[in-house]
Amino acid sequence: MARNLIPGDTTLKAIKPGDERKRLNDGAGLYLLLFVKGGSHGWRFDYSFGGKRKTLSLGTYPDTTLALARSKADEARKLVSAGTDPSGVRQQAKAEQLRRREEAVRADAGLPPLHSFEAVARQWLSTIHENKVSAGHAERTRIRLEQDVFPWIGRMAIADVKAPDLLACLRRVEARGAIETAHRIKQACGQVFRFGIAEGKCARDHAADLRDALTPVNVKHRAAITDPKRAGQLLRAIYDYEGMPTTRAALKLAPLVFVRPGELRKAEWAEFDLDAAEWKIPSERMKRSKAEKANGLPHLVPLSTQAVEILRELRPLTGHGRYVFPSPRTGERPMSDNAVLSALRRMGFPKDEMTGHGFRAMARTMLAERLHVPETVIEAQLAHAVKDSLGRAYNRTEFLAQRRQMLQLWADHLDKLRVGAEIVPLMNE
Repeated sequence: MARNLIPGDTTLKAIKPGDERKRLNDGAGLYLLLFVKGGSHGWRFDYSFGGKRKTLSLGTYPDTTLALARSKADEARKLVSAGTDPSGVRQQAKAEQLRRREEAVRADAGLPPLHSFEAVARQWLSTIHENKVSAGHAERTRIRLEQDVFPWIGRMAIADVKAPDLLACLRRVEARGAIETAHRIKQACGQVFRFGIAEGKCARDHAADLRDALTPVNVKHRAAITDPKRAGQLLRAIYDYEGMPTTRAALKLAPLVFVRPGELRKAEWAEFDLDAAEWKIPSERMKRSKAEKANGLPHLVPLSTQAVEILRELRPLTGHGRYVFPSPRTGERPMSDNAVLSALRRMGFPKDEMTGHGFRAMARTMLAERLHVPETVIEAQLAHAVKDSLGRAYNRTEFLAQRRQMLQLWADHLDKLRVGAEIVPLMNE
């Protein structure tokens, strides 16, 4: 194929406005488009790659001289001969140039490199993690990463972070005795790696390689009284408690409804229908995913006659305000999360024997073992995910009739334990 058909720059300089030619061919795919982009002339190079015709821009004349245009065309031909697309090379170069600019801007702003572990982790936190969990959980995860991971591997490209790098971070956490925290950090880092894989920024989850590398967590179950005799002593102590009336009412109600401590102390009068004997806890206050909190149904707690009586007695005292159990200092906030715990200590029940959360375990154990209530009914009332024999999740409103019967049966049983009786009724299935 003929080349160098344009005699020289003199020919190009002689082009005047009004020239009717659209282009000058130099041969072998190189040509000059005339009067493009506001009157300047543009060099183009046509070539075939992958069975397709393509065009590569080589600059404008006179900034790009004839000699320089020919040199650029020769370079492009060499790339094609070597099996490389010149347009692809140019796009990669532009992308790299853009990346360098972005990195410079990020560096000036004190931000981590774009493909660093920290940058990917923060993107995961903001776009994925925070949309699925509570704000508090997301904040705790962020703090753990900032304190124990980012200072060591945060600036490394996530693709370069290997299992030993992450293990070194986790060993430091273990060294200060925070074994469970180390496991939580490993779990979070695994999610960061998997997010990075989806984003095309790394190839594998190196946290998964550390499955057996950490010190096992010693599972500590929350302290709870499950012995009937000791439970009776606890109930008598609660009814004899001489502290704040709101605290005494919370202590009396806790074993009857066995909700989570935070759900109890933040209870609002607007959530109760005492005539219908129901308490509907809003979804956003339940221990659920962020999506469920926003869109889920409230958790229904059927109230026994004993529970309704406790609430009716309390209403003249706190019913004028928002919270059922307001803080004694200000009615604008619920009672302290330490109020029930402190009362238990004052009554002689140490933290290794009973906690506010222990009322749930007490009910779960004794309902199953003493009253023989079906596990599915108990778990549904505990607001745990309950699945059928095929692994399908039950609706949160399932077993409502059985739950009403169970809670009344449970309240009657607690009364018997409180007065020292040993009669154990069975629930009709």
